[in-house]
Amino acid sequence: MAVLVLVRHGQSEWNLANRFTGWMDVDLTEQGEAEAISAGQLLHAEDILFDTAFTSLQTRAIRTLWLALAQMNCTWLPTIKDYRLNERHYGGLTGLNKKETAEKHGTDQVHIWRRSYDIPPPEMNWDDPLNPCRDRRYAHLPREVLPTAESLKMTLERVLPYYLNQIAPKLLAGENLLISAHGNSLRGLMKHLFRVSDDKIVHVEIPTGNPLLIELDENLKPVSARYLDEKRARELPEIR
Repeated sequence: MAVLVLVRHGQSEWNLANRFTGWMDVDLTEQGEAEAISAGQLLHAEDILFDTAFTSLQTRAIRTLWLALAQMNCTWLPTIKDYRLNERHYGGLTGLNKKETAEKHGTDQVHIWRRSYDIPPPEMNWDDPLNPCRDRRYAHLPREVLPTAESLKMTLERVLPYYLNQIAPKLLAGENLLISAHGNSLRGLMKHLFRVSDDKIVHVEIPTGNPLLIELDENLKPVSARYLDEKRARELPEIR
């Protein structure tokens, strides 16, 4: 039986400012750092022997992993970073205040952009000064693989092949893995693991900095799942 732990990064500066973040690279707040440290302490108490860690190319997820690993005395752990674990790309909404955007476009429209499964927000122009895909860290990638806006469905279409090709084989080999990523990239992964329907996944919320420990059987089907910080836990999908 393999163990997979999913950690959404700690609170970020734009989480606190109530801005659409997506692929923008913002750092953790002081609270976010504390959440990451707490996540590491909780994982250390579980005494799990991890083999590999995965994270995105975004600072808030990377630093959450670093801070957690330090608490676990595992800073040496092999770590793989990949853009396919990045947060959902919020397109033209990137950087906007969520409340002000709702006032401008209407609460119903913004709710559709934020919470629907398959409707993306307006696309971001490639030449937009805020376009995070023009960052050096993505320079090695073909332009056609870089998103201009994503729905949760499109995010899953990016995350799932990476999980199946790079992460699942390690789990099948019996490795215990830790993934530090983002609310939507992890929601997409949870949709796959727990076989959550399109209409129900939009209601799944993942708390920041609270490790979700999932035990998987030989077919990578969840046997058990629990948040390590019970006080900040959210309802989990039914294991089927």
